[in-house]
Amino acid sequence: MNGMLNVPQGAALSIGAVLGTGVIALPALAAQTAGPASLVAWGALIALSVPLAATFAALGARFPDSGGVATYARKAFGERAAAVVGWCFYLAVPVGAPAAALFAGAYVAAALGGGTRTELLTAAGLMLAVTAGNLGGVRVSGRLQLGLALLLVTLLLTATVTALPHADAHHLRPFAPHGWWAVGSAAALLVWGFAGWEAVTSLAADFRRPERDLPRATAIALVVVGVLYFGIAAASILVLGPAPGDAPLAELLARGVGGQVKVLTAGAAVLLTLGTMNAYYAGAAKLGAALGRDAALPAWFGRGSGAGEVPRRSLAVVAGLGGVSLLLATLTGTGTRPLVLLTSGAFVLVYVLGTAAALRLLSRRTPVWWCAAVSFAASLGLLVLSGWYVLGTAAVAGCALAYQKFVGKKFARPVDPADVPIDVGV
Repeated sequence: MNGMLNVPQGAALSIGAVLGTGVIALPALAAQTAGPASLVAWGALIALSVPLAATFAALGARFPDSGGVATYARKAFGERAAAVVGWCFYLAVPVGAPAAALFAGAYVAAALGGGTRTELLTAAGLMLAVTAGNLGGVRVSGRLQLGLALLLVTLLLTATVTALPHADAHHLRPFAPHGWWAVGSAAALLVWGFAGWEAVTSLAADFRRPERDLPRATAIALVVVGVLYFGIAAASILVLGPAPGDAPLAELLARGVGGQVKVLTAGAAVLLTLGTMNAYYAGAAKLGAALGRDAALPAWFGRGSGAGEVPRRSLAVVAGLGGVSLLLATLTGTGTRPLVLLTSGAFVLVYVLGTAAALRLLSRRTPVWWCAAVSFAASLGLLVLSGWYVLGTAAVAGCALAYQKFVGKKFARPVDPADVPIDVGV
């Protein structure tokens, strides 16, 4: 039991997974799009994140397993759906991690100088740090995440509270300078700042009492994320005006406590990136081990899939593929945009299949079932918005199905009656 997660550590992992580096740039982008009315978009996205988080928390509490969303897909739709979900999530993390690390590296380079070299060294250092943290298992990574979350919450609260005395209500007028339709455009930008509620599901079995602790951890994370996001967004407009600049978080800190804006921004970017990457590395490593256990990946991956075990082999693959992605992005000069869009496309398919599984697995017409219904509809909308980059996700799904058909079935474990597709609502 000593190697298990407690409620504060689980909440910290969820907070880190959702509160990414977008908190630095999204308030400015949303304000540029819709003006002060962007606060309506922030409120709407906070509200919509409740059913999505509740859906995954309910699934994790009911079916705690290191397979996470892949396990839910298996129980609802069978092995093929589980393989697709598992591959999409597992391979998305080493594609998206370098993008997040490079984003933080750019801020560090702007503060300290050194250009591309500083950017790459920072990115590589962040990726090595989260890999090392996860080598100690969920107890170590959970403690690391708890420390990061406390620092991050302190930073964001300090920025908001110390800057608010400089607020000016006149900055709220005109409230919707670009029309009310712009609120929808701002919401589309903000969607990506609220992704991540599925990341901790692969760690559900590592909670001491998943049926109790996971919903509590999720509820805490929802409140913290909602308050911090809306607080920063509101302070950005009230203090800095409808055009808060490219780095409103740093500007708020500079107004409230003083200091150099670039250094403050770099520090915030590093903390945010460490938190996000740590949560996703922990979840992906566990998922990869579960996929090896279930023959959706080679059996070599399977070591460490049990509760409290350390999936070092799977973690090594995630770290190695992340390093390859970073190298390719550097050598080709493609930048972070393609990596971000490819990652987003993969996660959207995970949301679609995960929420669809919830509709089948959870008791019909209960409050959490309706949460799943709302989340499923929203996920389908996101799938449409993913555009051409969803083709990359389709390719990964095709490879997963081919592996499952021609390789995985030869080594499949005996069918567990609990894994037969079910519909508990009937």
